[in-house]
Amino acid sequence: MEEEVAGSSANAVSKGEEQIEQLPKTWHSFISDEFPRSFTESTDAALRFLHYDSSTPLRGLQDLIPEIKHKYFDYEYALIKKFKDGLAIGLQHPTMTVGITLAASFLLIRRPRNFLLRHTVGRFQSEEAQFVRAENNVKDLKFSVDLMKKESRKLLDRATLAEQEMTNGQTNLMNVGKQLRHLAKSVDHAQTQAAGCFSGFTS
Repeated sequence: MEEEVAGSSANAVSKGEEQIEQLPKTWHSFISDEFPRSFTESTDAALRFLHYDSSTPLRGLQDLIPEIKHKYFDYEYALIKKFKDGLAIGLQHPTMTVGITLAASFLLIRRPRNFLLRHTVGRFQSEEAQFVRAENNVKDLKFSVDLMKKESRKLLDRATLAEQEMTNGQTNLMNVGKQLRHLAKSVDHAQTQAAGCFSGFTS
């Protein structure tokens, strides 16, 4: 009985040691096998995602290129058609074509363009400048006339005031003359009385 218990305990200890020995082996196998494989799978998935994202605009641009080419050819065809139509109209109406060509060359070449600008726009600008100058002169003249009117009004007021003062002075002088004449008469009368009194004393 004791031998069976000892044998069973020995078996249990040996099984526990085997399980303890197996634990590091499974962790080591996970690090050596599972981790590199999962890292590789994650890296591949990330690269596939980046490749898909970067190729999406390129695919969109590649899809857009035929449409751009089609529109370019349409515009080119329309431009060539308009040029041909204009050429046909020009051949049908040579007088108008020559006139338009001369007008275009007259406007595009530098010297005729400057001549035209100088004799049209330049003349208009010079006439406008003359008109502005004349308008300014009229304003200055009007201002001078108004100023002269104000000054003449002031002079008239001063002349009226001087005339009134002169009239008042003349009146005052006449009054003073009357007073002097009255005083002279009084002095003569006093002298006569004094002479009479003096002659009465002497006699």
